[in-house]
Amino acid sequence: MTQQIQEPELTGVRNFRDVGGLPTSDGRRVRTGQLFRSGHLAHATETDAEFLASLGLHTVFDFRNGADHALEGPDVELPGVRNVNIPLSDPADGREFWRLVREGDLDQLRTILGDGKAAARMTNSYRRIIEQRTAEHSRVVHALAEDSVPALLHCAAGKDRAGLSIAVTLLALGVEREAIVADYLESNAPHRRYRVHRSSASDEARSPEVMELLAPLFDARAEYLVAAFETIDETWGGVDPYLAEGLGLKPETLGRLRERLLE
Repeated sequence: MTQQIQEPELTGVRNFRDVGGLPTSDGRRVRTGQLFRSGHLAHATETDAEFLASLGLHTVFDFRNGADHALEGPDVELPGVRNVNIPLSDPADGREFWRLVREGDLDQLRTILGDGKAAARMTNSYRRIIEQRTAEHSRVVHALAEDSVPALLHCAAGKDRAGLSIAVTLLALGVEREAIVADYLESNAPHRRYRVHRSSASDEARSPEVMELLAPLFDARAEYLVAAFETIDETWGGVDPYLAEGLGLKPETLGRLRERLLE
């Protein structure tokens, strides 16, 4: 087995990791040094960029949309790396919604996020991305099968949009669902978590109740990813028909993907 790349201490990039080493149902493993995930690269330091450049990346897939780019800025440029932007709906999508998250007072946040509404929004959005974004996920998996590895997949936090795209890729590779969920939950580690931005510096803006209301949006929760898997099963009848019918993956393409990314 190839040696796994040691996880660096990146200063301006959150939630970076190599998904190499994850086991497949037929006893193989994802090849290390080929498939990475992270949060956005807009705030990467010079040292961060040097490390990322050392990975020999072919393609960086950025799933952020225009609002994300306006808020965070474009990714840093890495020499010789192709940047592909495939905007996906954020699970907490909507300018007005995010304005309330960042600026809303406690009563407003209780109204839009309380009584389980925040978690339900996340679960429903994971389901919707699987149902409605088959073309985008197909594009990613086909690109990985052809010429786009080593690849880094990221969104803003590296948890939801990138998390689903990584999950779909890992399903195509035959990785067990339990292993996919375990990798997804790594996004909850303190050094990986997205920093919650609140416009106000007042004590109430970051009070325990406010942070509790916001938590479902910024947590990686197994129930979210399980809902995505359930959607695949309910809509297509399982992973194999989802790959064939939903993503249009032909057996030969699937074979190339596995040849590139499995050992």
